[in-house]
Amino acid sequence: MAIFTDMVEWFVEVFLDDFSVFGPSFDECLTNLAKVLARCEETNLVLNWEKCHFLVREVIVLGHKMSKDGLEVDRVKVEAIENLPPPILVKGVMSVLGHEGFYRRFIKDFSNISSPLCRLLEKDVSFKFDDACLKAFEELKKKLVSAPIMVAPDWNESSELMCDASDDFVNYLASGEMPPDLEPYAKKKFLRDVATAYHPQTSGQVEVSNREINQILEKTVSASRKDWAAKLDDAL
Repeated sequence: MAIFTDMVEWFVEVFLDDFSVFGPSFDECLTNLAKVLARCEETNLVLNWEKCHFLVREVIVLGHKMSKDGLEVDRVKVEAIENLPPPILVKGVMSVLGHEGFYRRFIKDFSNISSPLCRLLEKDVSFKFDDACLKAFEELKKKLVSAPIMVAPDWNESSELMCDASDDFVNYLASGEMPPDLEPYAKKKFLRDVATAYHPQTSGQVEVSNREINQILEKTVSASRKDWAAKLDDAL
């Protein structure tokens, strides 16, 4: 990412060893692509030709389809999730929540809908996949199949912030009674341990996304970066 530091967020997005080049018009996209390829030559960065895609109108990035219409789920992955049978073990529940949780931004009331499944992951709880669990399982798949397209907001219009959390999850956190005066890392660990049963990160994909968001926000609020870094560690 250091190679493209002056280009990132202007016309390049980087994630680990993948990067995407974009532009508001065809000509500008070509100009930006030329700059990126020139930088690759300057730094001796070798690209895998078989994995390169040029001048596409839509592309799959990190399990999402990006196009001029907006951000959508990857239909190939959705079809795989749609064909999943009801889980018969705790490990299966973790897998289901891990896959569908990755697309939770597309599913309204995800926390509330998934709460019957999340309860199966609590300690000292016998595994009983009852009708409520089956209903939650099918409802999540149904909503994921009909997931909407997410578009960039119009910042000139008024906005409404909606938070996704079930009553069970909020109560469970409140009953945890976080010890006072914890260091940021300790608070982060405490919240992660308490929330694990409700938000399993089996694949680690969401945590990786959080780290990327953290880095982007830290660069955006560079005027008070040190203070913001501590606050972001608490939140993420």
